[in-house]
Amino acid sequence: MRALCVSAVASNQGKTVLTMALLNHFKNSVRPFKIGPDFIDPLFHKKISNTPSVNLDRFMMDDEQLKWMFEHYSDKDISICEGVMGFYDGMDKGSSAYDLSKLLNIPTILILDGSSSYITISAVLKGLVSYKEDNTIKAVVLNKISSHGHFELIKNQIEKDHDNIVVLGWIEKNIPSLSDTHLGLDLKDMEKIDEISKEVLKHIDTAKVLEIASEFSMPKAQDYPFEKLEKQNKKIAIVNDENFSFLYHDNKEFLKESFEDVLIIDSTKDEEIPSDTDIVYIVGGYVEDEKNYDKVKDSKRFRDSLIKHSKTKTIYAECAGLLYLSNRVDNKEMSGILDLDFTLHGRFQRMGYYYSKELDAKGHSFHYTNVVDPKNGTDIISKEKNGEGTVGSWEKDKVFGTYLHTMLRCNTELIKKKFLC
Repeated sequence: MRALCVSAVASNQGKTVLTMALLNHFKNSVRPFKIGPDFIDPLFHKKISNTPSVNLDRFMMDDEQLKWMFEHYSDKDISICEGVMGFYDGMDKGSSAYDLSKLLNIPTILILDGSSSYITISAVLKGLVSYKEDNTIKAVVLNKISSHGHFELIKNQIEKDHDNIVVLGWIEKNIPSLSDTHLGLDLKDMEKIDEISKEVLKHIDTAKVLEIASEFSMPKAQDYPFEKLEKQNKKIAIVNDENFSFLYHDNKEFLKESFEDVLIIDSTKDEEIPSDTDIVYIVGGYVEDEKNYDKVKDSKRFRDSLIKHSKTKTIYAECAGLLYLSNRVDNKEMSGILDLDFTLHGRFQRMGYYYSKELDAKGHSFHYTNVVDPKNGTDIISKEKNGEGTVGSWEKDKVFGTYLHTMLRCNTELIKKKFLC
């Protein structure tokens, strides 16, 4: 069994591109993971490797739960974990790449931006490896390098200054890149992956990458460090498609374990919710911009079946799912199940980890929309557990919509309160 963590000094340093290239290279034998709560990177991971990517988040899960999660899903020859932001970013919440790689004994490859510098790169690395002596940094890849000579200058300095760090290679500057949307990289850009991966790995020693990954040893996890939920003889429909795409893989697997019948509904194909469905779970994603709204605005059969379901049965909706339950987002008509109006802003309205007071649950929010009038809000979402926060959830009868994304396996009380109501 092998494992790697890919991290960097900060965001936008090449971490995702290197991870994608490695996933593409090892795609017949790799399980991808994402450290932190992000949805976009795991969607890319899955498209590249043909294997679902699993989120590892130490804010939402405790140490034993994380060990179990990693062991449970490490079912391939190599596991590759993409870090979040910079290597130590998130330590205040206990969920940095440093925290996770240390907990799980995963060796880390650090990607370093070498543009317009050479000796200073070694000094930056010195700061990173000395900041926490128990770090897992074992190797580096140099990014945005102008020539082989430039690479040799930096490599020689690192090898002079760092006995225990392997320089795996370099990535040329100005290689092809992926475009992005307001919520992250654009999933429509996938045809570029093979081309980009070859360029990224052209000067990287992949045999040495495997050697670094082989230094991993799996930590022992408890048998099942979560509250066990009795399997429910109910049918649950998950609305999960090109628009409603923000679904943690383990949430889907947990619901399959917990409910007798689980089906996936595609709103963009105007699929109806079957009349014998007990619960509808609408996940987050995109519904607020023109391009994505166009895919669901004429989905009348789906909308009507959801409205009919809402009259007497349960709906749990996250973020974009919440928006779809509303009257409208700006001038875009939604289902009208909840009497709310939203507007789309030019910058995010929430980003980061949050607590739900009503659900007593930890989660994550990242959205550019905001409610016009927070009337009848039923749940306060706050940055601190006992903080004041602002309204982030709304409820009517058995319909609950929230801006909070949660991991369900470690929030079984939420299942009892909102799915089984």
